[in-house]
Amino acid sequence: MLYEVSLAAMEKKNVQEILDRIRAELSIFYEIGNAMRSTLNLEEILFIILTGVTSHAGLGFNRAMLFLVNEQEDALEGKMGIGPHSVEEAGLIWDRITSQQMSLEDLISAYTFYKKGGSELDKAVRSIKVPLREDAGVLAMTALEGMSFEITTDETRRKTENDPVLRCLRTEHFVTVPLKAKDKVVGVILADNLFTKKTILKDDIRTLTMFANHAGLAIENSRLYEQTVYESNTDTLTRLWNHGYFQFLLTEELKKAYESRSSLSLVMFDIDNFKNYNDSMGHQMGDQILREVARILKTTCDGKGSVARYGGEEFTVILPNLGKNTAQETAENLRKAIEGYPFKGQEVQPTKNLTISAGLSTYPEDALDKERLIYLADMALYEAKRTGKNKVCVYRSK
Repeated sequence: MLYEVSLAAMEKKNVQEILDRIRAELSIFYEIGNAMRSTLNLEEILFIILTGVTSHAGLGFNRAMLFLVNEQEDALEGKMGIGPHSVEEAGLIWDRITSQQMSLEDLISAYTFYKKGGSELDKAVRSIKVPLREDAGVLAMTALEGMSFEITTDETRRKTENDPVLRCLRTEHFVTVPLKAKDKVVGVILADNLFTKKTILKDDIRTLTMFANHAGLAIENSRLYEQTVYESNTDTLTRLWNHGYFQFLLTEELKKAYESRSSLSLVMFDIDNFKNYNDSMGHQMGDQILREVARILKTTCDGKGSVARYGGEEFTVILPNLGKNTAQETAENLRKAIEGYPFKGQEVQPTKNLTISAGLSTYPEDALDKERLIYLADMALYEAKRTGKNKVCVYRSK
């Protein structure tokens, strides 16, 4: 009789534990789901996902890393990592979270602070690119097979000991789960307990897999949204930012320059004698010239600024954090790159080659507002055209 009562009590306790765990999981999914639905920004969604995986109020892993599939390059690319770099840092973080009684919502709201400086783990993850081949390691296998992998025993660890990615991340006992959207793998999450050495249970993997399925759909929706935004803000011919988005970008960059008390330079370019080329070679060849000039400007700029098509044969480059002298050097390099390129049919031009002229103005030295900055760059461009073309003219106040 006592045995039966004891057994019944144990069964009741087990059922209650299961119900408590399910209730906790539903609460986590609800809270993270609401957070993911509140934004379509991909970086923000990735942060919410990884915060949910690592938060003490979430799934509770020590570290989590997220990789997304790049279909063009047939590879997995590291996008974000959240977690401490050392045991000491882990202790400090967890002590602060406990002492401040930070909830999952509080941690998700910390995205603004996260953006200001990534952790060592985040930098390591972002440097990783894994080809989607069967011999490329456990991350690739997770994506290719669309199933989770648990690396927790000596036997399974031996299978991955030569994986350079895992050596880079200093992880031995971990789990990987695929991120799926509509039966398609869009990425992989890797999670571990590097510092606490807490055993990863089957329930942990099950919960992480369920969570990853929700997260995969949010990521895919964000990517589709960002693609739509990109297409609507892109010039269809040159694939550069269009005039409308240039105006938006310049406004935003001027705000940043004002807040950081830094310089910003604007360069306006115009293809010299473009009407002559169009009339001589035809509009299809003229369109090809516009595409090639756009490509050269973007490639030569190499991330220093934002290149846009202003209209017709005019282009602009926004150069944040560059004063007048450095911006002039950049503009001159762009001019030389165009001058030295063997454009097809350029011998019809008066100078026997295709060239560009440029005008440059700088914030706050020349102007404090967007309209004035554009006007002065345009005036400098006009001066370059008036005084011989194929040159960079810099606005200088008298």
